[in-house]
Amino acid sequence: MTNYTRPEVLIASGFFVILFASVHPAQSLAPSEPAKLIPHRAVYEMSMGEAKQSAGISGLRGRMVFEFSGSPCEGYTLNMRLVTQILDQRGQTTVSDLRSSTWESGEGKRFRFNSSQYFNQTLKEVTSGDAQRKKSQSVVDVKIRKPKRKSLELPEKVLFPTEHSLAVLRAAERGDKILQAPVYDGSEDGQKLYTTTTFIGKPSKTNDTKRLNSLENGGQLGRLTSWPVTISYFDKNEKSQSTPSYQIAFRLYSNGVSSDLKIEYDDFSMQGVLKKIEFLKSSDCDVKR
Repeated sequence: MTNYTRPEVLIASGFFVILFASVHPAQSLAPSEPAKLIPHRAVYEMSMGEAKQSAGISGLRGRMVFEFSGSPCEGYTLNMRLVTQILDQRGQTTVSDLRSSTWESGEGKRFRFNSSQYFNQTLKEVTSGDAQRKKSQSVVDVKIRKPKRKSLELPEKVLFPTEHSLAVLRAAERGDKILQAPVYDGSEDGQKLYTTTTFIGKPSKTNDTKRLNSLENGGQLGRLTSWPVTISYFDKNEKSQSTPSYQIAFRLYSNGVSSDLKIEYDDFSMQGVLKKIEFLKSSDCDVKR
């Protein structure tokens, strides 16, 4: 069955109408004023999109809870839980429960990750580790604790998830249409490095206002600028890979909240509709640049 249960990279990450105008590599993303991601708790109702026969899936429903907090001063914390009920083509049901927690320093120098995967209430997979930029070396040092102890060295210019989310938001605010960057999110036993291509569509302030107004606090989103965004993830180790391992599409609001999710794999996709949004208390933070 397709491994469709690893959307922890939604750091908001992210998750495009393709309008090629300019290309900006990750190293050019140093704005004079930092973009801001608002602490929030979002609940998405998940459902099956399209599925090929090879996926072995005939139905899916579930819920994802996404809680983001922190600031550049104290670092960023992301807690995500995705519970899905999957019906296979034989009529058997499996309940998948993915729980992920990460912390990332505000300056992007350190990233801690921990995730657990349950199937039918039985723990099957655990991944945890710590990635840190070395001052004396042009590398990012990764120490994986689970499932097996291992050390990795990543390129210096790799972005962590919140760094990448901020980079996408800055690019959108600048009017850029495409962004390319390597991303490390601790997925796949902590050993996977992705190269990403992000496409950003035209900004809008009138998208689905009626539905947003029906949600508590949703009206605040309807007043913000938003962009349609698609992020394609390519396996860095697969040099000949011409199609992405998976891609995430969503609508990105100027405060960092996402709606209209779609996670797409080779033979399967699932969709997420924003059902609840709660804005959390922001901490005071004065970043000296």
